[in-house]
Amino acid sequence: MSYEKSKTRKWKNDIGRSENMKYLPDEDAYICANGRRLKAERTYRQATKSGYKSEKTCYACEDCASCPMKENCIHGNNSKKPMEELTKCLTVAKKFQRQRQEDLARITSEEGIELRVNRSIQAEGAFADIKADMNFRRFLGKGAWNALVAVMLLAMAHNIQKLHHKIQNGTADRHRIPVKMAT
Repeated sequence: MSYEKSKTRKWKNDIGRSENMKYLPDEDAYICANGRRLKAERTYRQATKSGYKSEKTCYACEDCASCPMKENCIHGNNSKKPMEELTKCLTVAKKFQRQRQEDLARITSEEGIELRVNRSIQAEGAFADIKADMNFRRFLGKGAWNALVAVMLLAMAHNIQKLHHKIQNGTADRHRIPVKMAT
């Protein structure tokens, strides 16, 4: 899940997502928007092309036959069965979901917000300085090696210039810009 995508109204209002359902850890079940239980049916291991092995749990609803929210809940299913015969199924990798929640807690902490704000500031400023202040518009040499050498020289010049300005302003000991208000 992308952090930015998870903040959108479309993501939050999608009742078919496991993130938008209530999880009951003692029963190992989810509660859907209509109040029905999705119980764990089976657990299986899956390996990706790169060789990573994950353990996934498949949750299925007891009965979706007369559910008025079925059209909004079950989507993206290319089954040949008619919608009336389908039941809601979720596949969840618990370890991945746990890591995702830890990452979310890290990036929404005060330090995480400060790092995200500073990263967006620093990357854009470097390109602007190189293009505008150093008047760099194109590589003059040919070949990948010459381009790499030019980029390395530009990066060193930019870092030396940045250090010089920090020494002049008396902010050489400060690495990040503090965030006053962030949401």
